[in-house]
Amino acid sequence: MPTLSVQLYSVRDQIAADQPGTLARLAELGFRHVEPFGLGSLGKSQAERLAATRELRADLDAAGLAVSAVHAALPSVAELAEECAELGADTAFIPHPRQVPGFGENTFTDAAAVDAFADALGQAVAEAPDELALGYHNHWFEWAELPTGPAYDRFWQRTHRGLLAELDVYWAVAAGADPGEVLRALGDRVTAVHLKDGPALRDAPQTPLGSGALDVDAVLTAVAEIPWHVAEIDTTDLDPYSLLADNAAVLRTHGATST
Repeated sequence: MPTLSVQLYSVRDQIAADQPGTLARLAELGFRHVEPFGLGSLGKSQAERLAATRELRADLDAAGLAVSAVHAALPSVAELAEECAELGADTAFIPHPRQVPGFGENTFTDAAAVDAFADALGQAVAEAPDELALGYHNHWFEWAELPTGPAYDRFWQRTHRGLLAELDVYWAVAAGADPGEVLRALGDRVTAVHLKDGPALRDAPQTPLGSGALDVDAVLTAVAEIPWHVAEIDTTDLDPYSLLADNAAVLRTHGATST
């Protein structure tokens, strides 16, 4: 049975204004796990990052929330591992190539760059301590077509077998991929999925699950065995708390549990 979590990027503006209050509100909505973002920030010193992580840990503890995983940059494996240990996180997903020094927006448009990125994350997996798993979280651009096929496929075929995947189902659909096929190809490397809905267009506001491009019943059947179901909003015209609550209700109806 999958466990429900929520990506804190969904309420980033609210966190910036009132982190303790925002976390308390998420707890009131029934969430017991969250997925923080921004660890390993390449624009901050390690001392600054650790201070922010300790503050977040205190606020999470006060709200009764635990961490399912984090989204993070990769300043170094050792520095990221220290931050994750402070937060009690055992998994860190890299959410974009630009979060790894030496890579950027166009990484998935070039085969050599894809290979280099796959090797860099593979090396990070090899260096990571046993208590920290590393993974990659997709958007839509990873499915750029290369002479050998989709860049996303090339990346996963190339990289370390120990690198985990967090499949953002919405962005996979936006890229024209079949989430079921992606899940079958990656197998048990997929330990978490991001779930949201909308028109599956890059900058379009997202809407309640079941109102957009996703075949929600088919998707939630396909991901039923994935350990973590993470509710997320990138952008919306709706109240984010109401949208998260509505989406969480759908996920619970399909078997996700808060604990």
